[in-house]
Amino acid sequence: MTTHSPREALLNRRMLICVLTGFSSGLPLFVLISLLSAWLREGGVDLKAIGLLALVQFPYIWKFLWAPLCDRYGFRLGRRRSWMLVTQLGLLLTLPAFGFFAPQPDLGTISALAVVVAFFSATQDIAIDAYRRELLRDEEQGLGNVIHVNAYKVSSLIPGSLSLILADHLSWQAVYWITALFMLPGLLLTLLVREPEAAERVPTTLRRAVVEPFREFVGRNGWVSALTVLAFIFFYKLGDSMATALVTPFYLDMGYSKTEIGMIAKHAGLWPNVAGGIFGGIWMVYLGTHRALWVFGMLQALVILGFAWLATAGHTLVGLASVIGAEAFGVGLGTAAFVAYIASTTNPAYTATQFALFTSLAATPRTLANAFTGFLVEGGDLKLGGLTLFHVEALGWERFFWLCFMAAAPGMLLLFFIAPWNGTPRSFGRPAAESDRAA
Repeated sequence: MTTHSPREALLNRRMLICVLTGFSSGLPLFVLISLLSAWLREGGVDLKAIGLLALVQFPYIWKFLWAPLCDRYGFRLGRRRSWMLVTQLGLLLTLPAFGFFAPQPDLGTISALAVVVAFFSATQDIAIDAYRRELLRDEEQGLGNVIHVNAYKVSSLIPGSLSLILADHLSWQAVYWITALFMLPGLLLTLLVREPEAAERVPTTLRRAVVEPFREFVGRNGWVSALTVLAFIFFYKLGDSMATALVTPFYLDMGYSKTEIGMIAKHAGLWPNVAGGIFGGIWMVYLGTHRALWVFGMLQALVILGFAWLATAGHTLVGLASVIGAEAFGVGLGTAAFVAYIASTTNPAYTATQFALFTSLAATPRTLANAFTGFLVEGGDLKLGGLTLFHVEALGWERFFWLCFMAAAPGMLLLFFIAPWNGTPRSFGRPAAESDRAA
């Protein structure tokens, strides 16, 4: 294997591409998570409705269903760049459309528009993940994925900070236009870069593109180990996902202004999160991915309890910054190990489809479980049409965050099977060639 100095590893064209694609990938998701929820809450929409709006993010869960199209077909720019361009143009046109509606009277239309944005965003993720997997050398996969994830997080500064600050001074229509323009760097990158060489032969038929990725994954170690891997991917970040699902409404309910949230909360969370990702990537060199999943996972769970304290602490900017910074650093560590595990589990022969499958499962808690977080906090009847399905007793913010802490337990327990502390670095479902390189 060719060795490179840290300077050569960091300062090359491929890492710069990872920065820009990560930013482009994260921006539309944070619009849906942060900016949209703040806009609706200010417009008088209750927490239960905002929480249920997370269901519009279902394209992030089901993207593996159309990922084979990205593996099989491409247009003039190539398989990866063609899909990147189409989806980025779609996002540039649909994100400003939110500003033409009002939260309460147009909630149905806003929900439909959010589904369209989520579809474009999820499809962009399919193409970008596959592009990055094929662009990076084997020895660059770990570092490249950490850089991508950190750029993904940095993109939250736009809808979660800048846009909120602008909303105190401009109309929401202007805010959504300005936010959408930040898709332009990614679009220009797509037009300027080259299509990477595929690691394996392009599937010759759509059937092969659909069937073979799943057959190969199950065929490595059988159904039991395959389902164990999928369960782990679903549960590992469940507690963290639930805890951060309604953070912007939580801050507003605690009495913080949008400017305080934009200037303090978002910045206090972002940079420790980035630092956690970078530190985690370096620490994994010494720990190995399997032990890092244990250490980082425990820290990721423990820091959730800071939010439970914050719910009773009153209005304290120092406390807010400290709790969010600690939580963000822990989550940054956990994400570094988690993304490294997912990347190593993907077979280069079926990049788009398998990566989409794994990241879809990782997005499921954020989309499905988070839809009911508003009910857990405020309580109420969950209805389908005129039929009451069940009643939920209100937990309030403090007990809700304790529940999020306990929701981290299933993912940690699965580590006994996925990555035993004293076991080998090879995890269930990892392609042999990839595990050898990771070891």
